[in-house]
Amino acid sequence: MLPLFGLAINLVNRMRLGIVQKLFLFTTGLCMFILFVVFVGQTFFFQKYYASRKVNDIKTYISTFQQNYAESGGDTATVQRMEQDFYREHGTWITLLDQDGNIKYAEDFYLEVEWENTYAIDRDEVSQPTAIKIPLYHFINVDELPRNEEEWSYLIGTEIIGSGIERDDAFIPVMLLGQQIPDWENPTLSKLLKESELESTTVIIREDTSTVSESLFLQMRGTITGLTLPDMNQTSTWIYSTPLFLAQIQEFQGNILFDEEKVPSTTESFDYEINDVQYKVFIEPIQESDGTTTYIFAMASLQPVNEAVQMIQDYYIYVILFVFVLIFLASFYYSKQIAKPLLTINSVTEKIVQLDFTEKVHVSSKDEIGDLSRNINTLSDELHSHIQQLHEDIEKERALEKTRKEFISNVSHELKTPLSVMKSCISILKDGVAPQKRDYYFQAMEKEVDKMDVLILDMLELAKLESGTYKMEKNIFYVDEIVMDITKKLAGEMDRRELVLETQLLPIQVYANQRYIEQVITNFVTNAIFHTSSKEKIIITMAVETDRVKVSVENTGAHIPAEQLEKVWEQFYRGDSSRKRSEGGTGLGLAISKNILALHQVEYGARNTDDGVLFFFYLPISKE
Repeated sequence: MLPLFGLAINLVNRMRLGIVQKLFLFTTGLCMFILFVVFVGQTFFFQKYYASRKVNDIKTYISTFQQNYAESGGDTATVQRMEQDFYREHGTWITLLDQDGNIKYAEDFYLEVEWENTYAIDRDEVSQPTAIKIPLYHFINVDELPRNEEEWSYLIGTEIIGSGIERDDAFIPVMLLGQQIPDWENPTLSKLLKESELESTTVIIREDTSTVSESLFLQMRGTITGLTLPDMNQTSTWIYSTPLFLAQIQEFQGNILFDEEKVPSTTESFDYEINDVQYKVFIEPIQESDGTTTYIFAMASLQPVNEAVQMIQDYYIYVILFVFVLIFLASFYYSKQIAKPLLTINSVTEKIVQLDFTEKVHVSSKDEIGDLSRNINTLSDELHSHIQQLHEDIEKERALEKTRKEFISNVSHELKTPLSVMKSCISILKDGVAPQKRDYYFQAMEKEVDKMDVLILDMLELAKLESGTYKMEKNIFYVDEIVMDITKKLAGEMDRRELVLETQLLPIQVYANQRYIEQVITNFVTNAIFHTSSKEKIIITMAVETDRVKVSVENTGAHIPAEQLEKVWEQFYRGDSSRKRSEGGTGLGLAISKNILALHQVEYGARNTDDGVLFFFYLPISKE
């Protein structure tokens, strides 16, 4: 039903209908959907859901009870209070049973009897007196008793005859007879006792790998020596006045004594019905620290479930009225849903006014609101595109301005030293100091002027490449010839520094700007010469990779720290701060090379090798 309802809404959205027609169709479909859900839920699912939910909740509460019991340390008053609180809060009877099925923490309702002799099948007579306590909750209801022990004081000293079951040195009474007391009998155990024929036979009912436990039928005679009645104001008394719950405890105790296969070893629950009322019984065994087993025994009535279902059936007219109210509210809600796109459009346009174009109007209906939404989205995209282009233009202008400022700053810095040298030489010549060195000072100034000239030319070249407006022309040439010409020009400098040149060249034509590629190779080789120690090698190689050629310049004997490899391409960067400017060029060679290679849109880089540093770049091989 839900997919069909969603399909109907989608279909209405695709139809070109007015708002009034859509509202009518939405409301009608919603009313049918609600009526269907109410009918199906009340008929098929409510009762099962209610019972399942209650059972799961009780299991959770029992787990909490078990944790609290573990923390109580076995204190009787605390456990009794926990049991009473559990019933009051969750409407579920709960108690703890020992391994023989007796209520574990209800020791205020019993007889004290001193047995004079004991008779057991297959046993000799036991003449030694034994004092035991006999719980009375299996025989009588606490509501039938007087409210104080004085009215029962005549029982003290009365002789009684008892029969029961001995199990693990514990005595579970089945019947008590005496002149001063009525005949008390546990009907459940008495019935099971007769069916098991335990009165004439010794029965072994439990056996494991370590011990064998016997259940024996005993007949005893003794004297009542004491009587304990519960205080009706105490929390423990509630359990003695719930015969239905006590009857289930007796059934469980009967399973322990006569059919242990029915005793669960893990958490278990089962249904119980009496007088057309459904109950749920929960049993959870707990292993105590002394090796014995304690059972959490709980019982909850499912009668509220049946009553709730019956109430819904009896008062279905109220459900119908409620559905009509719900339909009215739903109509109002869907009216707002129709107006929701308008609210969305308003929210989006407010953000557009603030130049925030990230949010779009998500309305796909084929009516006037849908057309308006699409127009607003188109307007938003166009405005965003134009404003973004404007921002890019502004950023480009800022970048150019930044480049100009950096250029002026770097020029000022780089020209400061040669100007200072020239100023010093002029001052010396003007003062006539050391006239015999006049030619020396003129040569020094000439040398500084040459450096300034080279520096200015490099900076102008770099500024042109970084401007973003330079259009580079390309041609076809043999790159190996360029390499050989450069090495011939620089052979004298390499000989002066006692460097060894090795080349591995290939006759390959490339498509690039010959003048700029020549400048890149010159810069790479010159950089290698300046950073290579005497007797070391400079190795120039070429290698073909698919449709491109790799040109590499490696100098041995020195490495660049890894964190500085990316900085070598920056303007005026000198890795060795101790090296004088007079020994290393202008500091712009690699920056110019980077821009040239970037204009060629080719891959380039620098990395450390085992023997030194390798600079490389790729060029496309000419196909002509």
